[in-house]
Amino acid sequence: MSRSCPRLLLAALRGGAGKTTLTLGLLAAWRAQGRRLVPFKKGPDYIDPAWHALAAGGPSHNLDPFLMEGDQILALVARHAQAADGILIEGNRGLYDGLDAQGTSSTAELAKALATPVVLVVDCTMRTRTTAALVLGCQHFDPLTPIRGVILNQIARPRHEALIRNAIEHYCGLPVLGALPRLKCAVFPERHMGLVPPQEHAKARKAVDTARDLAQRYLDLDGLWQVACQAPPLPEAKVSEPAAVAGEPVTIGIIRDSAFQFYYPENLEALEQEGARLVEINALEDPLLPRQLDALYIGGGFPETHARQLSENLSFRNGIKAAARAGLPIYAECGGLMYLGEAIVTQEGKFPMVGLFPYEFIMDKRPQGHGYTILEVDRDNPFFPPGTVLKGHEFHYSRIQPEPGLQENLVFTVNRGSGLGSQREGLVYQNVLATYTHLHALGSPRWAPALVRRAREYRQTTHLPEDNHQEGAHEAHDPNLVTVFS
Repeated sequence: MSRSCPRLLLAALRGGAGKTTLTLGLLAAWRAQGRRLVPFKKGPDYIDPAWHALAAGGPSHNLDPFLMEGDQILALVARHAQAADGILIEGNRGLYDGLDAQGTSSTAELAKALATPVVLVVDCTMRTRTTAALVLGCQHFDPLTPIRGVILNQIARPRHEALIRNAIEHYCGLPVLGALPRLKCAVFPERHMGLVPPQEHAKARKAVDTARDLAQRYLDLDGLWQVACQAPPLPEAKVSEPAAVAGEPVTIGIIRDSAFQFYYPENLEALEQEGARLVEINALEDPLLPRQLDALYIGGGFPETHARQLSENLSFRNGIKAAARAGLPIYAECGGLMYLGEAIVTQEGKFPMVGLFPYEFIMDKRPQGHGYTILEVDRDNPFFPPGTVLKGHEFHYSRIQPEPGLQENLVFTVNRGSGLGSQREGLVYQNVLATYTHLHALGSPRWAPALVRRAREYRQTTHLPEDNHQEGAHEAHDPNLVTVFS
């Protein structure tokens, strides 16, 4: 039987009901009490986990029933529970919202699979007793969902709170474990993908401190912890031990800065488990690429908000292009795809990028791709054999121009999602593969071994030519320019 670790899941009736602010407040408040909480986010989101990590003082992890198998989710939570005082999971969307009418992949199904008590965050704007009816409906909709308490949000005045609190406790038999007043201004500013990432927030630490103060003032911290302690031992997970890695170590560069910040911890861990040494690179400030790289991983992020600075770092852009032409394996996702294109076009103008692919990426006001993706590999590429099926997700406001034609070597068929257009995805140039889709290493177990294998092949054959060492590279061990992951 797994260790019995206190755990709690915050859910709501809809997105935007205040779950993230309360999650951050709880993480910071319990941390201030000396408790070590490991946070999780239900779904594929990158931004909320970045805020979680700031509040908790440690990494946050994603739990996604679409991208991962049930035993993988259980094993991931159980592994982190071993060294934690407690676990706090933030749900997404509404409690029962899923991929179909049966609620597949919903927050409620995740709570049941992890045997984790649920506390509902309810927006009480312009409602009193009806709030109890909504909560009661959630209880009766699926009695197996372990709803154990309620937090009220957007309370207008004390009488408003008293009416709702009494109704919920009377009709639902649930404790009200906090009541937050209507705030005059947002604690966390939002952008088109949700919250502004903490890497771009000038007062990120102050925002988390504000959330902590709200939690300490308006939440029943002891009551919430008692609910978390009611969680039974985690169900056992059936997982196989990872195979021993054979082969020499390789060095993989990770472009990680305020422009490129979307990396799942499990993706980086998977690369390390395959024998990779990871080196951080800053595309905004580093003048040159590290020397002796065996591969490069460019994740997603917001290159459009940093387009001018990325464009002005000409020596770095030239180094990427020269490395790709020399055969360096490069895997790029979403923002990384945009960076490898000809230019990014925003309202401020057109900004040249690496220029490896002859396409511009135009920023739009509406999402151009949003949701889960299913890709089937049907052409040769550096990383995946034909016939491989990949499950991922996309969320981007950019569109590619011109739309790639049939003559372009797009290597994926899009069975679900938008892709690059015409149900195609995946741009290839030599050992470079770039796609709008984000992959998670647990859901795409072939990804990390493929990238490391290609890195080893490259290492055994050649490295960057000497002229590129001088013009497009710097020493990877320079402590002023890169950080090595521990």
